[in-house]
Amino acid sequence: MKIATWNINGVKARIENLCQWLKDSDPDIVCLQEIKTVDEGFPRFEIEALGYHVETHGQKGFNGVAILSKMKPDEVTRGLPGDEADEQSRFIEAVFSVPEHGAFRVCCLYLPNGNPIDTEKYPYKLAWMERLRKFAVSRLALEEPTILAGDYNVIPEPHDCFDPKVWENDALFLPQTRQAFRQLEHLGFTDAVRATTDEIKLYSFWDYQAGAWPKNNGIRIDHLMLSPEAADRLTSAAIEKHVRAWEKPSDHVPVIAHFDF
Repeated sequence: MKIATWNINGVKARIENLCQWLKDSDPDIVCLQEIKTVDEGFPRFEIEALGYHVETHGQKGFNGVAILSKMKPDEVTRGLPGDEADEQSRFIEAVFSVPEHGAFRVCCLYLPNGNPIDTEKYPYKLAWMERLRKFAVSRLALEEPTILAGDYNVIPEPHDCFDPKVWENDALFLPQTRQAFRQLEHLGFTDAVRATTDEIKLYSFWDYQAGAWPKNNGIRIDHLMLSPEAADRLTSAAIEKHVRAWEKPSDHVPVIAHFDF
């Protein structure tokens, strides 16, 4: 089974690229972030025509997440628990069943950016990460394969960016941010890409500005974090970098992993 995450940066603006990629890459489940539309505005017709079921948790103009899947989920939950006052659409979870393998969970998340760090945005980012940690603990207790996939807005290590000095005062790379990400790893979650390669200069995002893409000045901030039960079934992972060279691209590219279920 092929599971992917992709910050699409506006699904209406990228619908042609999305449909072409779905045809080419043929993933079984896709987690999309930054769909930037309310649920009713999501272009589901074009995607359903390709054989995908669509579940969304949208928001007007920004944020918004979606899960596309070749199989219909057994249940869907919208919103990350822990703060009823949080109105930002950044999280959706779907439970699937596979014959002979049982249930597994796929969570699509769009973690807050956190910049500028001297505003309320950075405390919100850290609080959101703490909510995610508590949620992850609850899912580990189920002892089911669980995949936390999405745009984490976290550069885990210096080799996950083209120049650490450029990012040292950025919310994506601050020590508190990276520590919060490591807490997920310490719980027992595995970074799918880093479980399969030690390659450096491996990125999932290139800014639109300053020639970042042709210079390969990128960062790796899109991750699939796997519970032990999911990691046991991981067979490979990759970043589909070529998509960044398409016309009208997102500034992110798909990150994919294959699983034995």
